[in-house]
Amino acid sequence: MEELLRAVTEKTGLPADKAQGAIEAVLAFLKDKLPAPIAGQLENFIGGGEEGASSDEGGLGDLLDKGKGMLGGMFGGEK
Repeated sequence: MEELLRAVTEKTGLPADKAQGAIEAVLAFLKDKLPAPIAGQLENFIGGGEEGASSDEGGLGDLLDKGKGMLGGMFGGEK
């Protein structure tokens, strides 16, 4: 979660407390919309799954890139 928080603060310029709130809002939204098994995997991954965070395939960078693409499309940016 610290790596995600750092990435959000660096890319958005938000202070850490605001970035933390944004991350929590997005995670709550995703957990509500995703099927339960996938939502559980997301929670495990973000909640401290260090092995996923250090892996090149399917790691945090991939998750951030996918999320950026989805959110950009939702807010009228790049898809």
